[in-house]
Amino acid sequence: MKVVLQDLVKRFADSDRAAVNKINLVIEEGELAVLLGPSGCGKTTTLRMIAGLEQPDSGRITIAERDITDLAPKDRRVAMVFQNFSMYPTMNVYDNIAFPLHAVKMKRGEIDRTVREVAALVNIDHLLSRSVRQVSGGEAQRVALARAMVRRPEVFLMDEPLSNLDAKLRVQLRTEIKRLHQDTGTTFIFVTHDQEEAMTLGDKIIVMNNGDIQQVGSPHEVFFAPRNAFVANFVGTPSMNMLHGAVKSADNGGYRIQLPGFELVLPARFHDGLARMAGSRVIWGIRPEAIRLVAETGENTISGEVELVEALGSRDLIFVRAAEQLFGIIVDAQESLAVGATCRLHFAGGQMHLFDAESERSLGNILPPSVPP
Repeated sequence: MKVVLQDLVKRFADSDRAAVNKINLVIEEGELAVLLGPSGCGKTTTLRMIAGLEQPDSGRITIAERDITDLAPKDRRVAMVFQNFSMYPTMNVYDNIAFPLHAVKMKRGEIDRTVREVAALVNIDHLLSRSVRQVSGGEAQRVALARAMVRRPEVFLMDEPLSNLDAKLRVQLRTEIKRLHQDTGTTFIFVTHDQEEAMTLGDKIIVMNNGDIQQVGSPHEVFFAPRNAFVANFVGTPSMNMLHGAVKSADNGGYRIQLPGFELVLPARFHDGLARMAGSRVIWGIRPEAIRLVAETGENTISGEVELVEALGSRDLIFVRAAEQLFGIIVDAQESLAVGATCRLHFAGGQMHLFDAESERSLGNILPPSVPP
């Protein structure tokens, strides 16, 4: 179902700023939306207000055009899976899943059918007779998912449900959650601080910081076209290379940027943004994947020396000291360089980002690549 947040505000007595600062957000029916941001950004508080576990100070929450702002959690038709899932240790898996249905006095035959259907959906139907003390962490999280699903909610709320699992299980359960969303067609709202998790799961990503929404968009949009320097730096692993610099006019009518120790030619897509700026101080950025190692000296090319190499499997992350700055660069492992090697770095204009140093807003984004149907 469609979820709408209107001017939502939440303050806590022990803080001098709003945990959630008058946010407005629309999550369409059937979307898998991810609230992404660092600890303390307001993402979990927002989720808890949708669930009814926190009451907003002001604003409105609707699900399927039904105002739920003041409803009790049990009346909201939502189900929530928590980071620290808990189960009834004296019950087996079947009874843990069935417990919410007994609470609403569903008929025994309907309970049995529902439990077995949902258990099959999350691949734990072979565990129904097992004690919950005998299941692994990943299996226990599937039990928690099943217990939420049997209620047939209009919206699933997930508060970092994978954060306590090991890396391999996290990847496996991400796939399971994505498949579950596709199979059910239900609206999912998923909270995480892990941008890789957000990128792989979300149809829509809502990037938050300090109680405010920084950007709403598809994974491609928030990665390739960040609206501000915070989104550019937060989304992407490793982080974007970013430097402060000053813009100056070039003889050909274009613009150049003076960075610490070197200059670069800026592409034409920035010209309108720079012409409207009151000042000339900017933040320049380029992602590690966008820097190229080249053999020849040329425009937007500088020389450097490799200081560190981190193996990432088929790729390496190398750190190069150039013009007294340290740049992170992603390269194919077979083309990697050893520590101490000299190299030339080329910064392609089409891959540069530029932000106003004062407002940190983008001055002209790379267009995200089209996504094939």
